[in-house]
Amino acid sequence: MSGIFEGPKARVNTSMLTQYVSRPVCFVGRVEKVHPTGKTFTVSDGEGKVAPVELNEPLEEELSGVVEVVGMVSNKGVLMASAYTILNEEKGVAFDLELYNEALKVIHDFPQYYPFEVATSG
Repeated sequence: MSGIFEGPKARVNTSMLTQYVSRPVCFVGRVEKVHPTGKTFTVSDGEGKVAPVELNEPLEEELSGVVEVVGMVSNKGVLMASAYTILNEEKGVAFDLELYNEALKVIHDFPQYYPFEVATSG
């Protein structure tokens, strides 16, 4: 997973995870449940579907609200997190996951305008 931060990552929701097995992705969702060990948690996307997230190390802080998770998708559809960021919601303005999900659909429907892969020349 050393190269996970070296290039662009596809932004995905839960229903897209199986299309990105063994590839780096970025997932934004609302924390639903944190396991007592702190090594796993679940997040829900803009469609209300839940995705499992696994961490290499237990959480050292309380995790709630909307988070952005960067990681690899396992063959079981689990997001193996390399990093996560808590997205602070401003007073009175909640992050609109449904609108974010609609943006994801547009990005994936028009890949020619929103490429995830950057071509490299030798």
